Amino acid sequence: MRASRKGRGAPRKVTKIKKYRKPLNLNIGMLIFAVIFFYVVVCVILYFQTSHIVRYEVKEGSLATDTVYRGVALRDETVVRAETAGYVNYYAREGERVAKNNLVYIVDETGRLNEELENLSLGENSLSDRELMDFRSEIVNFVHGFRPEQYDSTYDFKYSMKNTVLKLANTNMLQSVSDLSGTTGGNIVNYFHAPDTGIVTYWTDGYESLTAQDVTEDLWDDTAYEKKLMMGNSLVAAGDAVYKLATSENWSIVIPVEPDRGAQLQEEGFVKVRFLKNQYESWGETKLLTNGDGNTYLQLSFTNSMVTFATDRFLDVELIVEDETGLKIPKSSIVQKEFFLIPEEYVIPGGNNGGDSIMRQTVLEDGTISSEVLEIEVYYFDDETKEYYLDSSILNSGDNIYKLDSQETFTVSKRATLTGVYNINKGYADFKQITILYENDEYAIVEPNMKYSLSVYDYIVLNAETVKDDQLIRQ
Repeated sequence: MRASRKGRGAPRKVTKIKKYRKPLNLNIGMLIFAVIFFYVVVCVILYFQTSHIVRYEVKEGSLATDTVYRGVALRDETVVRAETAGYVNYYAREGERVAKNNLVYIVDETGRLNEELENLSLGENSLSDRELMDFRSEIVNFVHGFRPEQYDSTYDFKYSMKNTVLKLANTNMLQSVSDLSGTTGGNIVNYFHAPDTGIVTYWTDGYESLTAQDVTEDLWDDTAYEKKLMMGNSLVAAGDAVYKLATSENWSIVIPVEPDRGAQLQEEGFVKVRFLKNQYESWGETKLLTNGDGNTYLQLSFTNSMVTFATDRFLDVELIVEDETGLKIPKSSIVQKEFFLIPEEYVIPGGNNGGDSIMRQTVLEDGTISSEVLEIEVYYFDDETKEYYLDSSILNSGDNIYKLDSQETFTVSKRATLTGVYNINKGYADFKQITILYENDEYAIVEPNMKYSLSVYDYIVLNAETVKDDQLIRQ
């Protein structure tokens, strides 16, 4: 019992617990992954911060230009108006040439003509070979020139065919009308003849007196254009338009063009034109116009084929121009560079390495004048001025160079700029002069086979802004 009490009264022994630290256990796989990831991130950042040099292989080619235009047709047109009121019937087919004093139409003032003719037997009508050919020609022209976006031309075709049928029928009725007038004891119709020679058409649009200088952009607004057709056996009032006469074979088409393109076409004088309506081709004389609306237009004048398109105010035409062919390069490769101009007699042909050289004047440490030979690269030679274009990094303004086999000197100072690209065939950016024949927004056609210039299959820098002169190019 004592021992038990003594045990409970004794002080307890305190034990300190220390936290166990695990040994550092590096995962070598995760470490390698972290290093690689960091490297990739740095490379991506540097990639987007560095301008990249892309090469382009020079090839032969040509530029396809948009040469299809919609033009407005201008002619010498005279609108003929009715002298009396009544029902009009036509006897000249639309698009047909009539001589002066030929019968064009008659006017029935009383309205009795159709009623009386119904009581007569006119017999069967038949078409001649020429009339059948005219029908076929109209149908073929419509099929070739039809465009779904201009569906309203279908109604013009329908109207033209209907007028042709009426004209053929009226021709057969003409003798019956004469017989009818004799049996009724008086004339029931009035006969009207052409006041002049010309091509007959049966429509008006208000543009009959339009000149090339009056053409504006608003004319191409289809919603504002109205073509009024004249139909046979219709009632007209005195003073109404009954037909038109196109009195001259000289006519023209006016098309909208860009100023630069128009200037090029005007310099050619004449251009071959294909009419998309029937694929007919003709040569048009060119004249550049700047009209009151500030836009540029090109007038194409013709001396033939007016009758073929007498029923059209607007025509789709294609200008057949010879495409420039040569070395095709992107415009982003083109750069301007400045050079010194050196007279021909101061350049020594065939240096130590087979290239050209110059002899530059130098001053030695003791003050004596001497000379040194510098190998040079010629970038261009002007046949007119007889001057070489030398890199400005080789010479300095004010340098004196010697003439070949002479003590006469020339002071370097004159500069000029060349248009060119950077050739990278040799592994560095080497400027090459080019002569541009034609260009559009994306590409330029360069004259081939020029000395000091490019050749087919050369490699050039796609974007000239990404390199500097003589910069090393990593392939």
